[in-house]
Amino acid sequence: MLQAAYCRYLLHFKQPAITSRAVMLDKTTYFVKIWDDNNPEVYGLGECALFKGLGADDLPDYEQRLAAACRDITSWHRGLPLPVDPLYSSIVFGLETALADLANGGRRVIFPSPWSNGDSAIPINGLVWMGNADAMLQRIDEKLAQGFRCVKLKIGGIDFNEELRLISYIRESYPASTLQLRLDANGAFTPDNALIHLDRLARYDIHSIEQPIKPRQWDAMSRISRESPIDIALDEELIGIVTLDRMEKMLDAIMPRYIILKPSLCGGFGMASSWISEADKRGIGRWVTSALESNVGLNAIAQWTATLDTRDMPQGLGTGALYTDNITSPLRQTGDVLRYDTEASWQIPQLPWKR
Repeated sequence: MLQAAYCRYLLHFKQPAITSRAVMLDKTTYFVKIWDDNNPEVYGLGECALFKGLGADDLPDYEQRLAAACRDITSWHRGLPLPVDPLYSSIVFGLETALADLANGGRRVIFPSPWSNGDSAIPINGLVWMGNADAMLQRIDEKLAQGFRCVKLKIGGIDFNEELRLISYIRESYPASTLQLRLDANGAFTPDNALIHLDRLARYDIHSIEQPIKPRQWDAMSRISRESPIDIALDEELIGIVTLDRMEKMLDAIMPRYIILKPSLCGGFGMASSWISEADKRGIGRWVTSALESNVGLNAIAQWTATLDTRDMPQGLGTGALYTDNITSPLRQTGDVLRYDTEASWQIPQLPWKR
C-alpha cells in the first residue's frame, strides 16, 4: 500500500528577487514523499512548489489539501485521477513527481532520457532580475561573460526610460545576431499604454515579451497580440485554467505567438502536455520555464523538458543558484546549458515529515 508524507521548507534568496509584483526575500515550499509500506526505504520525492501571490492554489486551506492528498494516496491506483482538486496545481505537480520518482526506483529520476543519463544538455536563457540600473548592468555583464546567447530581462519595476537605457546598452555591444533578448513584463503595462511601450521597445530587436498586461483581459490581450511589433508570450494567463474547454477558449481568443509552460503553476505535467497539444494545433510556439522551485522541482521540470521537441530553443530553466539553502543536487550550469552530473549525488537533509 502506498503511503505519503509532506513537510514545509523555507528557501532564502541570496539577494532580493524583484519583479513588478513584489520583492521576495524568502519562499515557502513543500516537499512530499511517497513510498510503498512493503519497502519504505525506497521513496519518491516531489515538490509542491506553492507560489504565494501568483498561484491559483494560494488559498487558506492549502496545507489541509496537501495533508488530505497524502492520506488519500493510500487508496489511489495508477490510472485514476490524483486525489486532489486540479486547481491545486503545485500539489498535482508534487504528487506527479513523487510517483514517477518512486516508479523509477526512488533515484530522483523522473523522466528518464539521455539528459538524465548525463549525455545531453538543455540550452537555457540567462535571467536578469530587476534592480537599480547599475545592479542590472552588472548582472547583464555577468550573464554575457558566462556565455549566454539568450538573456531574459524582467522589466516594469523601475522607470521605463531607465529600462530602455539598459536595453540600448545591451544592443550597442550585442546585436540580435549574437544575442537573443527576451523580456518579461509580469503584467506591468496597462491596456492603454502597452502598445506605446512595445513600439518603443521594438527598435531593440526583442525576441518576445511575456505577459505585457495582467491576465484575464482577453479582449485587450488579443488586440495587443495582433498589433504588437514584438511577439507576445502568455505566462500568468495560463494559471488557474484547469479544463480543456477553458484552455481552448483562451488560446482561440488571444492567439499569442508563444505560451510559457510552468508545470507547477499550470496544472502539473499532464496539463502542461495538454497545453502543448492545443498550442501545436494552432501553430503557437512554447518553451518551458521554472518558477522559483528548489532543485527538487527544477530537476523534475528539466527532466520533463528534455523529453520534449524543443528545437534547440533556449528554455527558461533556473540553475539552482538563487537560494542559500537549496537542496544539493547533480544539476549543473555550464555556460548557457543545464546538465545532469551523474557522478554527483543528491543530499536530502533530515526533514520534519508530517502525515
